[in-house]
Amino acid sequence: MSGFAIVVEFGIRPGRMAEFRDLIVANATASVRDEPGCQRFDVLGDPAGENTIVLYEVYDDEAAFNEHTRSPHYLAFADASRDLVSAKTVRSLNVIAAPGAALP
Repeated sequence: MSGFAIVVEFGIRPGRMAEFRDLIVANATASVRDEPGCQRFDVLGDPAGENTIVLYEVYDDEAAFNEHTRSPHYLAFADASRDLVSAKTVRSLNVIAAPGAALP
């Protein structure tokens, strides 16, 4: 198995987590449903950081990820969540192996 992975960590402004969570879950759902190149899109919460959300996304390749960033649901999410986020880091990785992963 191979692929292109993105790990994104968001710091969410106090009191805005529920709003952000609704937006990111809708974006993740649309990404997996509507983007043939999106293999996986997990939304993770940090039990030690109540204002932190981490995304783990896997795409067929970097071109599929770039297509994701131009999709209507991503652009709507980015616009709607802009004022909810206090910090954001993005890391790009190559998938080497994913034993047991339930990928299409």
